Amino acid sequence: MTIKDLTPSIVWDNFYRISRIPRPSKHEEKIRQYLLDWAAENGVEAFTDKTGNVIMRVPATPGYENCKGVILQGHMDMVPQKNSDKVHDFLTDPIETKVEGDWLKACGTTLGADNGLGLALALAVAQSKDVEHGPIEILATYDEETGMTGAQALEPGILKGDILINLDSESEGELYVGCAGGIDASATGKYELQAKPEGWHALCVKVKGCQGGHSGMDIVLYRANANKAAARILLALSHKTECLLVDVEGGTLRNAIPRECFATIYVKDKDAAVKVLDEEAAVLAKEYAQTDPDFAVLVEDCGCSKPCAGAADSRRILNAIIACPDGVERMSASIHGLVETSNNMAMVKVADGEFFVKSLLRSSVDTAKQALCDKMQAVFELAGAEIEFVGGYSGWAPNPESDILKIMKEVYLRLYGKEPKVMAIHAGLECGILSGAYPHWDMISCGPTLLSPHSPDERAYIPSVAKVWDYLKEVLKSIPAK
Repeated sequence: MTIKDLTPSIVWDNFYRISRIPRPSKHEEKIRQYLLDWAAENGVEAFTDKTGNVIMRVPATPGYENCKGVILQGHMDMVPQKNSDKVHDFLTDPIETKVEGDWLKACGTTLGADNGLGLALALAVAQSKDVEHGPIEILATYDEETGMTGAQALEPGILKGDILINLDSESEGELYVGCAGGIDASATGKYELQAKPEGWHALCVKVKGCQGGHSGMDIVLYRANANKAAARILLALSHKTECLLVDVEGGTLRNAIPRECFATIYVKDKDAAVKVLDEEAAVLAKEYAQTDPDFAVLVEDCGCSKPCAGAADSRRILNAIIACPDGVERMSASIHGLVETSNNMAMVKVADGEFFVKSLLRSSVDTAKQALCDKMQAVFELAGAEIEFVGGYSGWAPNPESDILKIMKEVYLRLYGKEPKVMAIHAGLECGILSGAYPHWDMISCGPTLLSPHSPDERAYIPSVAKVWDYLKEVLKSIPAK
């Protein structure tokens, strides 16, 4: 069985076509043009706003002309993550998929169901001849994954609808009515270079096999951060024998928990160093046996002779990485099981006299987010580095009196005999930002079940797509008159 055999075919065919279009964040040109061409072929009005969001308009079906207008919203871009041994160019290559039981997966890369399936559902509504609905608009934003740029650039007045249904959440049977805000942190420091000490040995240390995942959704799973793990091992080594940093590089995206980290070091006593590294690797493998069963540290000889950091600078850099907050900072006191505040120490690079640490902080409480910023600033100032915070945005506050929430709860109960869960999410949905331009919108988020988005383990639960499709059709049919 392949993706082409899945039902509902109208949804899966749209997702298949979307998956063939390269669309990493900040490179949405091809998917933008595809959506405009798709609209022209299907007789759907479509245009781009001044910044590059795609907007479509679908007239009401007969008898529903007086219903409130609904905006179906998702984002065009996807997170470009792949396994290190996978040959794939996200700027040119399509996503290859495979069906394994009830799950659709990619072949060594992210699947792009986040948010390709949301777009596919919206396009299916526009394309279908048997879905009853009032006036529909489709809003496909760009660069959601690395800055929510399209949502932030959306101008007031372009969209005419009253209700926004965001199709970017990832658990069928759950309705999301709130989300976390976020901010990017970038720390930069310098160190003096010195020549490789004569007679010292070069070793490559590779931390691999971490599960990774979505830096918001999966942060509560307490998976290994490869950057943290590498720093912990190397700092332990520096405490027991002489060790100098040549270079370190780990992580690729702010919103993905880093799965791999690679370091080159110089050591005076090779045998002693390897023994310590193996011991520390065994300790971490045991600690992460449940969350990251494939965690591994590989130590290899390498023929490096590049300049390195001195002992004091090496220790200073490792101390800063170790001290930098990472993971869950605080759980919500009002919603059980919800992360309130967290940080993902996403990217680390040490090379050529400079070191960089890039993070994504999230919180549903703006003051708590600021407190975490202050803590990180203190860490890096103590380490002699500078830190900058940019791209901050507030969260989306739940509205318990939401009319669309009441409708969607009633429809779910009618269809499936039970109420959906009403949730807030520790991730950056675009609803909070969009409400700034359209404060009158009644908003909610839903979607099919995805696991491990933002990692090559991303997979979509096939039965949930049909369920969401049936649910969405019935919700649109139930939208009240203005």
